[in-house]
Amino acid sequence: MKDVIIKALATGALAAALAILASQAVAGGDPAKGRKVFNKCRACHTVKAGKHRTGPSLHRVVGRKAGTARGFKKYKGLKDADWTWTEAELDAYLTDPKKYLRAKNGRRGTMVLKLKKATDRGNVIAYIKSIE
Repeated sequence: MKDVIIKALATGALAAALAILASQAVAGGDPAKGRKVFNKCRACHTVKAGKHRTGPSLHRVVGRKAGTARGFKKYKGLKDADWTWTEAELDAYLTDPKKYLRAKNGRRGTMVLKLKKATDRGNVIAYIKSIE
């Protein structure tokens, strides 16, 4: 029981720290630079509405409930997700997708790309948001 409580507190602390860092990183994102960084993502994702690849389209992902891209049915780690993609959530996810999903819902995701630099994550998120 003690281990469960400690694990829950650690997960909460990690989520809070990532949210604070995310809000700082995302605030100044540059969509033009983000478009270049997004080239790393293009093998699996598009920003065109309804056009999916191995991963779902990221068109209007900010504000969308996780795991609900219309027409995409291959969700593994996001199946039954109960959160909405915000800039902070995306920033935390892009930092380490597998670790994020394990902490968030205990599932394993298939995305392996990590964007280690906060500026890259902020720029990619700014780019994705600019595609409306």
